[in-house]
Amino acid sequence: MTNAQTNTTSKPGVLWGVGLGPGDPELITVKAARIIERADVIAYHSARHGRSIARSIAEPYLRGDQIEEALVYPVTTEGTQHPGGYDGAMAEFYEHAAKRLAEHLDAGRHVAVLCAGDPFFYGSYMYMHERLCERYEAHAVPGVTSMTAAAAALGQPLVQHEETLTVLPGTLPAPQLAMRLAEADAVAILKLGRTFTAVRDALAEAGRLADAYYVERATWGEQRVQPLAGVDPASVPYFSLAIVPSPGYTARVDGTTAAVRSTDDAADPTAQRPTQPGGEVVIVGLGPAGPDWRTPEATAELTAADHVVGYGPYVARVPVRPGQQRHSSGNRVEADRAVQALELASAGARVAVVSSGDPGVFAMASAVLEQAGDPRWAGIDIRVVPGLTAAQAAASRVGAPLGHDYCVLSLSDRLKPWDVVERRLDAAGAADLALALYNPASRSRRDHLERVRATLLRHRAAETPVVIARDVGGAEESVTVTTLGSFDADDVDMRCLLIIGSSRTQVSERPDGSATVWTPRTY
Repeated sequence: MTNAQTNTTSKPGVLWGVGLGPGDPELITVKAARIIERADVIAYHSARHGRSIARSIAEPYLRGDQIEEALVYPVTTEGTQHPGGYDGAMAEFYEHAAKRLAEHLDAGRHVAVLCAGDPFFYGSYMYMHERLCERYEAHAVPGVTSMTAAAAALGQPLVQHEETLTVLPGTLPAPQLAMRLAEADAVAILKLGRTFTAVRDALAEAGRLADAYYVERATWGEQRVQPLAGVDPASVPYFSLAIVPSPGYTARVDGTTAAVRSTDDAADPTAQRPTQPGGEVVIVGLGPAGPDWRTPEATAELTAADHVVGYGPYVARVPVRPGQQRHSSGNRVEADRAVQALELASAGARVAVVSSGDPGVFAMASAVLEQAGDPRWAGIDIRVVPGLTAAQAAASRVGAPLGHDYCVLSLSDRLKPWDVVERRLDAAGAADLALALYNPASRSRRDHLERVRATLLRHRAAETPVVIARDVGGAEESVTVTTLGSFDADDVDMRCLLIIGSSRTQVSERPDGSATVWTPRTY
């Protein structure tokens, strides 16, 4: 890169997207400062008034003899008469801006596009990059983001230990924003301005408003930091954000700075702590799909709970209630999830642990009761609220294949060895029981269904009816009736439940051509 405005060689110039950080010129990186100083062309976005925050941040590093390209937005928050609306107007603007920069690059000039924050984190540079990077050498120089600057201004960590950070745009629809807020640990919400009232309402609905802080112009001279609940919506500029910091910390904010007190002490986490009165854990079955499959008792318990704990997709099925906190986790941490629920209850909270189907069938009831045997949780009331099982839902779609004695068996070998699964299959086959098979296949267990078929064919005919039920009650529901000898194992995955009939199970055709499957009650 040279200091000349025009490179006399025929080699095209280089495009740089330069992250400037959140506002304080001293937070520009050494590399960003070097690129800015040596660039032939300085490009920056601005509103129609001509002022550019990005340029003001970079000004101490400008030489004074560089070509400047002000990329003036045709529209910001006001309306537009463009036939394509706001999106059409902006797309046209970005195409025109990219052509202007391409002219400089073709002339061999090196172009630095200034970008507040980080170029690829809601940054304006990305629209130039995607239009030019295949034709020219293009690089992004990362910058300090507004959310990390806000955490520094607040004076406390965003996340710690195994917590997760969720970044949300305030432009999301309020119900979706509330749902994500309720499930998150720490949160940064960007793009406030006119969205502030909706963001504040979503925080309240998710039960997170008391923990949220407002940070305006972080690291600038006009910086403002205060609890979000007390902010006047009319005073909120675009360059502000909301922070719900690490739940392991609490902050005391005086309006400009934040003092931090850690609540994560070094006490022995296994030490018994006194249980607060009123705490309880209610393990709730949601049924196999949407609200139509949920019992009124389950709905009432979910509404009354202070906290909802569960596997993420199941928690997402619970309607958001203002003031209720939600705690989502992965599908292989049942014990950790149970301990979390018991800890919340020990502090006096009413906690709903949710499971799909019935919580007592390959679900959270056993996990919670197992952990509840620890003396730490003595005195916590634990109840189980049943739910419609996946086996019952699947059976109802075809008739009554489980109308007589039947066996419920999980084919997963994650918590028990496969030889145990195979012995139980053999015993059920010898007893001539119909079977409802949960967790029938996964990406790592593609051969198990063939072994199931071989085991059962020792005891019953190849014509034995088989029901493959997928996503019953959901948007992708499908139910197939086939036979033990002919069903295709490749059609089965973890979203399916299999019902395999006994030697007495019958199949008949309905008037619409679909199959009815039932097992007689007499043997």
